[in-house]
Amino acid sequence: MDPLASSRRLAAAQTATSGWPGLAPARARQGGGAFPRRLFCQELAVLLDAGIPLYEALQTLREKESSEATVRVLAALNLALSEGQTLAQAMRAQPQAFTSLLVASIEAAQRTGHLAQALRQHAAYLHWLEGLRSKLVGAAIYPVILIGASSLVVLFLTVFVVPRFAQIYEDMGSELPWMSAVLLKVGRTLGEHPLMALVGVVALIAVAVAVARAPAVRAALAAQLWRMPVVGERLRLLELASLYRTLGLLLQAGVPVVPALHSAAELMGALLRPALSRATARVGEGQRLSDALQLEGLSTPVSVRMVRVGEQTGELGPMLERAAQFYDDELARFTEWVGKVVNPVLMLVMGVVIGGIVVLMYLPIFQVAEQIQ
Repeated sequence: MDPLASSRRLAAAQTATSGWPGLAPARARQGGGAFPRRLFCQELAVLLDAGIPLYEALQTLREKESSEATVRVLAALNLALSEGQTLAQAMRAQPQAFTSLLVASIEAAQRTGHLAQALRQHAAYLHWLEGLRSKLVGAAIYPVILIGASSLVVLFLTVFVVPRFAQIYEDMGSELPWMSAVLLKVGRTLGEHPLMALVGVVALIAVAVAVARAPAVRAALAAQLWRMPVVGERLRLLELASLYRTLGLLLQAGVPVVPALHSAAELMGALLRPALSRATARVGEGQRLSDALQLEGLSTPVSVRMVRVGEQTGELGPMLERAAQFYDDELARFTEWVGKVVNPVLMLVMGVVIGGIVVLMYLPIFQVAEQIQ
């Protein structure tokens, strides 16, 4: 496929960019994650800072690489450069390896002659994304393990332990407390069909996972989370941090404000995208970015003042990144607080569930002992 023709089609598809080339559609942005973009940006920036020409720098990266998939991407870049294309054009022809955000940054940096700086900034942006993902995964690991282990204990008690108690109480012939009777009846039913019980649990988990992955369900769940008083505000801050960091990256690379806003819209959630679209229209009409973001609810009292300072000093890009860092720090404190609160609450709930099952199993024994006394 002709890379130049592909470039024209991608640019035409991105009509929202007001003619600025290089901002590919969202499906290109979501291309494969196998290519090590962060490492590529870091190493290429180091080689360019050392004075090595771009073609030789890419050739050097290709020669030291062991992954066949990465070698193919780097070889395609070298081939495109040898045919007279720019680095941005060569990257745009491989959306499976390079995001539209990186392509836009590289294209603007080539216009200004700050290619190495743009690569370093994008590497820092990817480092932030990886750190954010690691924090979210780390915060979820302990609750998931706790819930999983507790569920296995409850399943073991219900399927294997409770039926044996049910047989003992049935032989005794005494009247059982109604809650114990219900538990023992359920346990005995499951104990008589343990394989069906395990299959049912696995099927239930599979259905839950499938439903959770459905786009409509995820959208409904996200809408509900956004309506929650505390969680919704933090999710909004997370979206704003991503918006400000993306805008800061693009503006520092030399992308104009309006195309940068259009490109950032691809990374925004569906709930804030309409507000960003209206803010973009306001900026296109000549309004200041700080005023447009404030009017559309895409700022906080702190961030709007920081953006205004950036507009006055001509350091809008760096100031947007500082605003994003401010949000990052606030979210980190909130995540730490949630971990301190949620984990003990989960332990308490699971302890009550497991303890309740054990008490209900032994409650008839206590009742018999009282009758004997």
